[in-house]
Amino acid sequence: MSVLKILVAGRSGQVARSLAEAAEGRDDVKLVCLGRPDLDIADRASVDAALAREKPDVLINAAAYTAVDQAEQDREAAYAGNETGPRHLAEASAAQGIPIIHISTDYVFNGEGERPYVESDPTDPLGVYGASKLAGEMAVADANPEHLILRTAWVYGAYGKNFLKTMLRVADGRDELSVVADQSGAPTSSHDIAEALLKLAPKMKDGAAFGTYHMAASGEGVWADFTQAIFEASAEAGGPTASVTRIPSSDYPTPAKRPTYSVLNSSALEEAFGVRLPDWREPVPGIVRRVLQETD
Repeated sequence: MSVLKILVAGRSGQVARSLAEAAEGRDDVKLVCLGRPDLDIADRASVDAALAREKPDVLINAAAYTAVDQAEQDREAAYAGNETGPRHLAEASAAQGIPIIHISTDYVFNGEGERPYVESDPTDPLGVYGASKLAGEMAVADANPEHLILRTAWVYGAYGKNFLKTMLRVADGRDELSVVADQSGAPTSSHDIAEALLKLAPKMKDGAAFGTYHMAASGEGVWADFTQAIFEASAEAGGPTASVTRIPSSDYPTPAKRPTYSVLNSSALEEAFGVRLPDWREPVPGIVRRVLQETD
């Protein structure tokens, strides 16, 4: 059996850690996750050296600047992580004949749509974070023709900081929480993303249908729906819970404006690669139980 070597740019983020977990114990994949100082995507020489040293079959970029609100005041850092870094990875991988998978976001759209976004819909980011991610998409597509750009949304999981873990923490000691109920999307498990990436990576060496695709959970809901699903699962597991008061976004102002409608149509990915993520509600109970166990 041939072994596919995957180099992951990024080591500590949700997707990178979920990838490392998903690949553990598999005999058909060798996965190496590198972050600074071993791989600094802002430094082209560091990228060149890491690729030459590791000689991967496929490169996955799971590194990104993800502080949506902070990006409004830290434009330079956002573009360094989301445009310059991906450009370095794409240029270096192209030079060494390595296909690249790059993870992007629903924030490239303005959220004014009324049906799930398809890949050909016009992009129009609302803030610095979305604009920097869109610039990264363009940089990757321009630098390496053998690319998959995968837009996902509302990522959460057992690792790192995310909405699910925040809700469980805040509910511990609170009877009621106010949660935004006028922003629609599909919470997407980092663990489901990782499993999908491990299915897609081998296809990159088999003449994949390169391009930009959406890869988010099926279905849709608002943040308050997600919160209620979290608390229902937590209650069943004996964890913290609270009643949810639904509020408009105007009651919870943030430095960066969020898209009102962020649902992504992922049918093109399924048609091209046979990969489909489950309904957003399915992974919630398992991840809640895991977070509660690891917190104890």
